[in-house]
Amino acid sequence: MSTEETREQSREETRAIELLNRVAYGRLATSMRAMPFVAPARHVVADGRVLIRLHRGLGYHRACNGSVVAYGADNLHSGAERLWSVQFTGTAEIVEPTAEERAAFGAEPTSVDGEPFEPVYMRVEPQFVTVHTLDCPAAQSAPSIGSSTGSSTGSSTGRQLHHVA
Repeated sequence: MSTEETREQSREETRAIELLNRVAYGRLATSMRAMPFVAPARHVVADGRVLIRLHRGLGYHRACNGSVVAYGADNLHSGAERLWSVQFTGTAEIVEPTAEERAAFGAEPTSVDGEPFEPVYMRVEPQFVTVHTLDCPAAQSAPSIGSSTGSSTGSSTGRQLHHVA
């Protein structure tokens, strides 16, 4: 790999981390007993790696520990004209965060599905990072399901999808 390719990848990882730091929650994806699943999780970025807090009671951490996972976050429901989505893919491991890392997560949920929240922490060492951006002026954004507003022509004028991997 050339020096230029290394720098480009580094810039994309930096951009993805900057975007990830704009939101508090994302989705963790892997498989359990050969079936895919996606779970909501709280994240912080520490030392270029994604640190995730999950509810231990769901048991998802057992399927993720030592396995390849994808962690993604986005601003797709923000109403912004510039939408983005990032995904970090790599190996996850259960960790005990430092006091500073725990503090960065902020307050814990009180319960998950009616059960008291019990945290478990995982660190994802990214093997690759993907950034997608979608330019979508608010006046042209897709209407809600059941809405009668919007164009019936399906025109995508003004919309641009950018993919960087």
